[in-house]
Amino acid sequence: MQHLPPLARFGGLVATGLLDVTDDPAALDSSGFWAVAADYEGRLTCARFADVRTEPVPAPVPGRWPAPASGDWTSSLDRAAYTEGVRSIHRHIAAGEVYQANLCRVLTAPVAPHADVDDLTALLARGNPAPYAGTIRLPEHGVEIATASPELFLSRDGRTVESGPIKGTGRTEADLLPKDTAENVMIVDLVRNDLGRVCRTGSVTVPDLCVVEKHPGLVHLVSTVRGELLPGAGWPELLTAAFPPGSVTGAPKESALTILAALERGPRGPYCGGIGWVDADRGRAELAVGIRTFWIDRDGSGSAVLRFGTGAGITWDSDPEREWAETELKASRLLAVASGTHDTSGGTLS
Repeated sequence: MQHLPPLARFGGLVATGLLDVTDDPAALDSSGFWAVAADYEGRLTCARFADVRTEPVPAPVPGRWPAPASGDWTSSLDRAAYTEGVRSIHRHIAAGEVYQANLCRVLTAPVAPHADVDDLTALLARGNPAPYAGTIRLPEHGVEIATASPELFLSRDGRTVESGPIKGTGRTEADLLPKDTAENVMIVDLVRNDLGRVCRTGSVTVPDLCVVEKHPGLVHLVSTVRGELLPGAGWPELLTAAFPPGSVTGAPKESALTILAALERGPRGPYCGGIGWVDADRGRAELAVGIRTFWIDRDGSGSAVLRFGTGAGITWDSDPEREWAETELKASRLLAVASGTHDTSGGTLS
């Protein structure tokens, strides 16, 4: 593996000059610019950088990213296991244990040991631009992430906190069903409750509900939930109240987490966690939900694998085959970019 210096990149910002790394969320209320990666399972990595500057994402260098073959991807849940998982969630809904659960699977492909997530970021910026695109490269700390997330988990501007849950996906707006709207409203209610635990009474509002947003290759329903933090509430309290993100768990959240843990085979890792930055000096922050996200896992022998997660929200009205197709839709363009088969002019190369 080549030596890859620590780096964080979020849109047009790039941070270098690593100062320190901690798993204590209270550090985010101190000082400095922090890159934040929170795994779905709760592992938190906060890295403070000395130098933060505006810089465009570099253009891809042909051949630099060692693209895995498109046929090398394997899934933690195959089609039969995933659709049976949907039917299992139906049974839990019928029993009154849960209203909605977000069933996910993780795709894995071998990748060359010299692979650099920042090279993948350069490809994603052209092949799948996203509002919360980012890179966190901390090889010595086991964090190598490239995200093209379209979803806001938490933003802060002073004491104002905001979340932008996504629920409802289709190739076009015409594909969206009443089920998608109902699911979005359900998760908005969950996020309102989460933020209400750390926000002033009466301050939690929903400025936007079920707005159609267009993204590369698909459309989403997106809502906005906003509140004012209670005096004394900081990052430890906010993350405890809101994590993991409601849009990638289910409602009620605790019941959904229990059900999903029994159905999914293996950890989600950075997928469905939180990825972004906190500027403690300016009281501003932007954390994305870790969807449309790649990460590299390495072992002691020097081999490496590239991982990518995809999932769908399951409700009583969900059709198992349609939900499987939604996970395929969400993954197809991103996997094509990572495997070098996507044409940034709009098609695929193979």
